[in-house]
Amino acid sequence: MPRRHRALFLLPALLASGCADQPLQPDADVRPDLAAVASCGQRTNITASSLLQCVTLERVRMHQAELQAIADENGGMRVAGSAGYDASVAYVREQLEGAGYAVTTQEFSFATTFSRTPSILAQVSPPANPIAHSVLAYSGSGDHTASATVPNVATGCVAADWAGFPAGNIALVERGGSTNTFTCTFALKAANAHAAGARAVVIYNNTATDVAWTLGADFTLDIPVVGVTQSSGQQLVATPGLELRVRTDVFRGMATASNVLAETSTGNADNVVVVGAHLDGVAAGPGINDNGSGVGAVLETAIQMARVKPVNRVRFAFWGAEESGLIGSEYYVDNLAVQQRNQIALYLNFDVLGSPNHGFFIFDGDNSDGAGTGPGPAGSDQIEAVFEEYFDRLGRPHRGTPFNGRSDYAAFLGAGIPTGGLFSGAEELKTAEEAALWGGTAGQPFDPCFHQACDTYDNVNLDALDINADAVAYATLTFALSTERVNGVRGRGSRGSPTVSTTPTTEALATY
Repeated sequence: MPRRHRALFLLPALLASGCADQPLQPDADVRPDLAAVASCGQRTNITASSLLQCVTLERVRMHQAELQAIADENGGMRVAGSAGYDASVAYVREQLEGAGYAVTTQEFSFATTFSRTPSILAQVSPPANPIAHSVLAYSGSGDHTASATVPNVATGCVAADWAGFPAGNIALVERGGSTNTFTCTFALKAANAHAAGARAVVIYNNTATDVAWTLGADFTLDIPVVGVTQSSGQQLVATPGLELRVRTDVFRGMATASNVLAETSTGNADNVVVVGAHLDGVAAGPGINDNGSGVGAVLETAIQMARVKPVNRVRFAFWGAEESGLIGSEYYVDNLAVQQRNQIALYLNFDVLGSPNHGFFIFDGDNSDGAGTGPGPAGSDQIEAVFEEYFDRLGRPHRGTPFNGRSDYAAFLGAGIPTGGLFSGAEELKTAEEAALWGGTAGQPFDPCFHQACDTYDNVNLDALDINADAVAYATLTFALSTERVNGVRGRGSRGSPTVSTTPTTEALATY
């Protein structure tokens, strides 16, 4: 049978009775009893602890393995608009339908750019190993091997800098060169190189920082443009007789992607709990921690709840194009009628749950940590409290993390919907205090592979993922039973003005 269909045949045993067609019931003890996992199929009542036993690390990892396999089959990525993302949508849909859900896909269009196949930057002469690099966003495409030449002025900001440049060569250009009268953008450097007859452009950094750069959406010239570190650039400049190969294969333009939505068939349809995770990754890698971890936990929670009877309707959402600017979740919220918005009791967001150098972060609904943009909409503090109670019962230290607009909760905050969720850390450096709290390495990122090719199936802390996956199940069950702490359950009237107005943003790429 096809490989990605095999997981569907594991469901009957898990759902036979222990996680099947029974009213949900509260339970005082949320500590996972892993020894009881094998009895999931024999249980007659679903409680907090039994749901946690059914949402196993093994099955969450199975979903991550499938997403990794999809990336492997599609150029190492699952970016929205690509075949890898479409295959991810198909996998999630198959899993949900196999569990008995009626699944909806919500399609939308958006402007984007990404590498369709892996890029190459190699030193051909004198021979050397491939050179680490990044393709600038909105680069053109091509495959060129030629001598590399630095313009007369290395920054290449004005036409005169390119006088005598050998047409057909690859341009080796330094970042920077701005003055008080103009900004020398990457796009300007690339345009000047193109006008001088360069076949490709390699821009090297002028500081010891990363090379996450963009030419801007207005750049349309079909010339490959890549970036390298300061040390790599200096080494290339000092190499006599340098010949390089530069290859890029870039999509630029309008693309389509889909949100995947499924909800329980029972429960109060006027009091909906939305549980979401973004399904797409970045073009640089397979995106298995960001966000195969959230997807795996939410998907498995949905599968195990498919035949139970919640008090409140539970809607599971897998968002598209989060990495392109939170586009899928924003599209979803923007297209809700007022009545539909008012039917949503709360939103839970799960994005990056298994970081290798992890922390246990809960979104700071009441801004008690004072590190965010203010408290979330009324009720967000109670969502935070539910997660705090879970971690406290397990004896796991936790900290608040601010609503900074970097994930799919942003559109829900802007609509005044109570919001919460979990996060295990991304590119931020772990402090010594945090290392003392959770272990790991101070001075290193929580996820050293954040937005990189190494964000693979192996880029996961299993303990963090296990604990957080159970927290997803616990919070989902808690609010499936009752949202009284958040909204009083009954009488969903107008919310009035949102208490937080957060503009969806992603981490900006440098333009110069």
